[in-house]
Amino acid sequence: MNSILQQYSPQFQNASLEVISGGLINQTWKVTAKGKNFILQRINDNVFKEPGKIATNVRLLADHLTAIESDYFLVSAIKTESGEELAYETGKGYFRLTPFVKNSKTIQVVETPEQAYEAALQFGRFSSSFSDFDAAQLHVTIPNFHDLAYRYKQFENALLTGNPQRVSACSEEINQIRSYANLVDEYNRIRMNPAFKLRVTHHDTKISNVLFDLDNKGICVIDLDTVMPGYFFSDVGDMMRTYLSPTNEEETDFSKIEVRPMFYHAIVQGYSDEMKGALSKDEQNSFFLAGQFLIYMQALRFLTDYLNNDVYYGAQFEGQNLARNRNQLTLFEAFTAARKTFSK
Repeated sequence: MNSILQQYSPQFQNASLEVISGGLINQTWKVTAKGKNFILQRINDNVFKEPGKIATNVRLLADHLTAIESDYFLVSAIKTESGEELAYETGKGYFRLTPFVKNSKTIQVVETPEQAYEAALQFGRFSSSFSDFDAAQLHVTIPNFHDLAYRYKQFENALLTGNPQRVSACSEEINQIRSYANLVDEYNRIRMNPAFKLRVTHHDTKISNVLFDLDNKGICVIDLDTVMPGYFFSDVGDMMRTYLSPTNEEETDFSKIEVRPMFYHAIVQGYSDEMKGALSKDEQNSFFLAGQFLIYMQALRFLTDYLNNDVYYGAQFEGQNLARNRNQLTLFEAFTAARKTFSK
């Protein structure tokens, strides 16, 4: 990475790099140069087709915070010596360099309601910090990312053009997906409802995208690649999908999948503590629906990919995306069944 780092400053000539694991999309390194630490990331331009849009979005947000003299802590990119937000080299791709946040850590698995609360607080704080920013100024970095109607249409297309053997063998899963298609109608109604506002939304609220201090208090959110205009349910629903169960979407022993009500309440409370004043009454009444949307959408996407011969997510073993689909359908049904416990 020497030639990439040289685009930033000669001080990186003898820098040391340490690979940081945990990211599924971008490659990440911790860089140490002259006693200072930085984070270097290679942006996956197979997923993010126009990396410049990511850089522009983050710069717009950083400039807005400066203009309103906000004290919100946004981890933004260091510019190259030529003033670019990203470094680029043919054959290597696009890179960004950011400061390393001292005395910080990340968490890979949500183990306590307190962690869920702190994460939800941070994602709520992120959106609320841009409550007076026109989200329409932001570029869409992944088109249709959380568009449930679009994802359902992809599923229907897969039934027509996908692997016919797999389509035939998955009648039970297909029927399950179809039985909840009313959620697509609900999603379309919400998009037409002015009470649901387009906001600056993170769209990828897994716990590892929150920096914690050494006392387990949230500092800020990171990995802003998917920051786009969006609805509140994208962030809330994604937290519910990834925080409520003690196991993740890769678990094939479905008996381990459960929904923990205390974690649900922690997410609602944390997000509301920052966003309640900004959310409309309709939005405040839609937290449960947010969870249904995102869990259902992911089940839909896994099955669609399986029917299309695993072209998007890939598969490390035969039937992995079908197993992921069954995992998320199990979570969806457990979540739906737990609704009464959430109101207690």
